[in-house]
Amino acid sequence: MATEAQRAAILARLDEIEAEMNRAGLWLERLPDPPATGPLDPETGFEAWLQGVFLPNARRAAESDTLPSRSQVGVMAQRQYDYHSIVPEALRLVELLHDFDRMVEAAARRRR
Repeated sequence: MATEAQRAAILARLDEIEAEMNRAGLWLERLPDPPATGPLDPETGFEAWLQGVFLPNARRAAESDTLPSRSQVGVMAQRQYDYHSIVPEALRLVELLHDFDRMVEAAARRRR
C-alpha cells in the first residue's frame, strides 16, 4: 500500500507530465477516434496513448491505491523519442516518465 505522501507525489508527477506535454507541444487538442489502443499504435500515436489512456488510468490507480508493481512508461517514451534521432522537446517528458516509473516501484516495495 502506498502512503498518502507517495500517492500525492505520484499524482503531482502526473500533473507535471501533462503540463510538460502541453509545454512541449505534444498535447493533442482532439484525441483520435477511436481512442488509442496502445502506446505503439501507428494510427493514433504515443502522445494520444499517453493522454487518453495512460494519464487517466494512472490517476485512477494512484487515487484508488491500485498502482501496479512495475511501470515502464519511461522506457517506452525513451524508445519513442530516441529511436532514429533525439526529439529535444520530449527530453523533459521522458525524464518525468522515468520518475513516475521509479515512484510506482517505490510504492510497490512499501507494499511488500
